[in-house]
Amino acid sequence: MLLATSKCFSSGLFQLEKGNTLESLDIAYETWGSLNAEGNNAVLICHGYTNHQHAAGEPDGWFSGVIGPSKAINTQCFFVISTNMLGSAYGSTGPSSIDPITGEHYALEFPDITIADMVNAQVRLLDFLGVKQLAAVIGNSFGGHLALQWGIAYPQRMRCLVVVVSSIKGRGDSHELYRLKHRFERSCPGWNGGRYYGNEKKSGVFDEMVKLRLETLRNYGYENQIAVEHKGNQVAINKKLLEKSSQWAERFDANSLIVLRKAGIQFDVRQELSLIRVPLLYILSRTDKLFPPAISVEAMRMFFEAKVDTTYFEIDSENGHQAPSVDPALWKKVIEEFLANKTA
Repeated sequence: MLLATSKCFSSGLFQLEKGNTLESLDIAYETWGSLNAEGNNAVLICHGYTNHQHAAGEPDGWFSGVIGPSKAINTQCFFVISTNMLGSAYGSTGPSSIDPITGEHYALEFPDITIADMVNAQVRLLDFLGVKQLAAVIGNSFGGHLALQWGIAYPQRMRCLVVVVSSIKGRGDSHELYRLKHRFERSCPGWNGGRYYGNEKKSGVFDEMVKLRLETLRNYGYENQIAVEHKGNQVAINKKLLEKSSQWAERFDANSLIVLRKAGIQFDVRQELSLIRVPLLYILSRTDKLFPPAISVEAMRMFFEAKVDTTYFEIDSENGHQAPSVDPALWKKVIEEFLANKTA
């Protein structure tokens, strides 16, 4: 069984891109394998919008199919690091954290953060761990934005990039952000401007998070996956979806949804791609509704014009946005060969 080392890195004052500062910074992370003496065999894994740092191992490592001993991202060769992004809800500093100045949860008073801030927080952690140069940065979904930002801001600190079911520009706009906030304000009688902590269920926030997660899982293609497991039994499928959604709603924070969504919407590196100096593997899923393969046409054109050495691969899966996690056999050879060729 592949076991993770789970830790939390804490440091002092952290400057944010838009001018604000955090009095303290916590980054929760997990690691697998060992860092070599040269400090250059680390692979950084960046997770999706509502996901977490448990990328590998049991139970439910979301990239378990490709991370592990003798797997595509081989933990016998690489020191694999997966961090919970700044602003999230799985141990890193975010809206549910206590503001050391006020002694209360930040809630929606949490300062505006950007993808660059998330990457800079990771840089601080990697410096602490002694990582001199990353073999690769691999980002899934929202995490693909972080991988691209790494290539743009720190082109000398990795040997290659892998961007999976993601894009060079964030999804949505300010109207989408307004609708998300308004949804909680309208549906949750105890929303209280986002200050519902300790009252998640009575406030209505928990129930609304369950509904939102059900919608998301269906949109991600998760229903297709469990339909196979339950042989099309809709009652069993609905029960499983509700179970997964409730588990997630117990752990995630509605304010993090808003803070991270805002950062994602603002992400746009189309004019900065020429700053990337390392080979890039770009992977999409044939049936993904969030980042459909059609977006690869413009992305590959822009990579080409920016002179980025880019390889494109499409996962031939029926499982939509979930394909990288649930169909590792369909893309593990591609990433294994890419890492072998580009990280040596």
